[in-house]
Amino acid sequence: MTGAGGKGTGALWRRHDLARLAGTAALAGLLVAALVLPWAGVLGLMGRDTARAFMAMPDELEMPHLSQRVLLTDVEGERIAEVAEREREVVTLDRMGTWAPAALMAIEDARFYEHNGFDLQGFVRAAVRTLQGDTQGGSTITQQFVKNALIESAVTDEEVALAQERTLSRKVVELRYALGIEERMTKDEILEGYLNLAYFGAGAHGIEVAAQRYFSVPAAELDPGQAALLAGLVRAPSYYDPLSNPEAARARRDLVLDRMVAVGELGEAEAARYAAEDLNLEPTPRGGSCYSSDHPFFCDYVIRWLSRTDVLGETEEERLQLMRHGGLTVRTTLDSGMQAAAKAAVDDRVPSEGSAKFAVQALVEPGTGEVRAMAQNLRYGFDESDPGTTSINLAVDRIDGGGNGYQAGSTFKAFTLAAALDAGLGYGTSFSSPKELEVKGLTNCDGGQMAPWEVRNAGESSAGSHNMLSGTRGSVNTYFAQLQRKVGLCETARMAERLGVHRADGAPLGVWSSFTLGDQEVSPLTMAAAYATFAARGVYCEPLPVRSITAGRPESESYREIPVESECEQVIDQHVADGVNHLLQEPLNGGTAAGLGIGRAAAGKTGTTDSAAYAWFAGYTPGLAGAVAVGDIRGGESHPLEGVTIGGRYYGIVYGGTLPGPIWSDTMSRATASLPANGFASSPKVFGNPDAEPEDDDGDDGGGDGTQAEE
Repeated sequence: MTGAGGKGTGALWRRHDLARLAGTAALAGLLVAALVLPWAGVLGLMGRDTARAFMAMPDELEMPHLSQRVLLTDVEGERIAEVAEREREVVTLDRMGTWAPAALMAIEDARFYEHNGFDLQGFVRAAVRTLQGDTQGGSTITQQFVKNALIESAVTDEEVALAQERTLSRKVVELRYALGIEERMTKDEILEGYLNLAYFGAGAHGIEVAAQRYFSVPAAELDPGQAALLAGLVRAPSYYDPLSNPEAARARRDLVLDRMVAVGELGEAEAARYAAEDLNLEPTPRGGSCYSSDHPFFCDYVIRWLSRTDVLGETEEERLQLMRHGGLTVRTTLDSGMQAAAKAAVDDRVPSEGSAKFAVQALVEPGTGEVRAMAQNLRYGFDESDPGTTSINLAVDRIDGGGNGYQAGSTFKAFTLAAALDAGLGYGTSFSSPKELEVKGLTNCDGGQMAPWEVRNAGESSAGSHNMLSGTRGSVNTYFAQLQRKVGLCETARMAERLGVHRADGAPLGVWSSFTLGDQEVSPLTMAAAYATFAARGVYCEPLPVRSITAGRPESESYREIPVESECEQVIDQHVADGVNHLLQEPLNGGTAAGLGIGRAAAGKTGTTDSAAYAWFAGYTPGLAGAVAVGDIRGGESHPLEGVTIGGRYYGIVYGGTLPGPIWSDTMSRATASLPANGFASSPKVFGNPDAEPEDDDGDDGGGDGTQAEE
């Protein structure tokens, strides 16, 4: 049974049995009459015709693929989550122990190994009583196996209801399938299949998960009392649920123990000893969803990624079907140590209790795109009255379970730097950069002329003459407005797109004058991947949460490995990326991120949006990139980061360097501890003196639309 699978069950049930159901009801009546009254001569022509019609019914019931859990592990192979439509672990009969099969047969089918799938005495009793209006059991384990197989393979609600229908017609259909199964499968295979298929309540499908759910032991370690309780559940899992109805469960357990004595499986004294005991439950909490994972947001991201990637199939239907079947082990890219560092940093700086303020962080490995961590301070939950919980993954795009993203502020200036270097401009490119400036002459990608743009700096000290080095160090808005004008607005936006930048809501990037100041809503994962491109010397990799997928157990015939590969591309020249790396070390060396060094080569950029709606920090080492965003879950525009107390600290205004920056620094100090302390490549000579002083270059004022002041 464990290796069986196929599509035939549900299709056969729909094509043949639904069409013949009305005729089957009449056939059932004749069959019962033939079985009940053979001594009265009824088994003449009518009996022979009935038997022929019965044997002509379809009996080729293909075994469904048993849905199992999808196991998610971290990059080292340690379990981080289990997700399943039906929580089940398929095990072979020899891994079920002695007592579970014995207890099941004692209460459900004591002559299981003696009949051919049909117990005449039990069937006649059940059929007669059912015809009289008193629905009775009496099905053999093989017939119950058929019923569970039909339920397992049912697709629509109608098919599920039909498979569960307690009518004589359904019993006849089950019987015909049961006789066919007995011809093709051994008794051990049928018993194994039944114990893997059966539902034991509390979300537990199959004996292995049931043993874990109620007693926290594998099925092989069940004692007679525990096995008796589980065997008693299959008749009515909800009613006999020991977690919610212990008295009924105990009475049912004791009945099963009595039956085990009656069939010779257990001595009277031993049965009495177990009957005298309490239920002694040691339940394992229900799993089967990301909600029960230690990393629910990352888990949710992985499951959504699996449903969309063509790794599991060409169509969404194929992918979802494979995931419903389960039996997959997904080794994710999550580094548990880095995840712990990221989570501790956001929780320490922005506690979630009683606060609507959020902090979220994503870590990506340069050169592979593997997502190493994904942490946010808000707890996973669905209580809208609790501002400290959310089911939205704030680190990702809307399509991945996130929201609409957040304006990223001056972290976008890195893309202007890349566009300028790519155009051949050097570090010494200088502009007189006053506190306020009207920029004219900008054109969008369609050649349209933009209206004049009034831009201003965030502080008095940033005014003056600046080049790329000093302008980056101080995050000077009026400098970058002029640099964007010189290199081209469209060229700047296209550079961002080359680096994988896109809006979190799926809309195209807006190409307007204030682009360099980051008034586009993006996700932290997008920004981490873009900055990782600089660390990887111009190689952009799509964020990747999965390293490998295996289906089935290594010892099974169905075992296979499903390859997963990074999708990477050289999107900018190495020397351009090296130049950006040199420039982005300036904020950490006495600039807007002064004091946030991590004891090794690092680069990064602060960002604070207009009116302090959101604050950001994006930074990296050669081996790890990360982006942090801080804001208010209710909307930063209406709840800005001004005059706020967060984590016991008062902030007149939250800048990228005052809260997101320290979160990034705390995280990276721990997360990179085991990585080689490599440095960045030397500053490319083509861009001039790496320590160049600013030279005045007033230039002509350009134009644009919108007004934005950023850090």
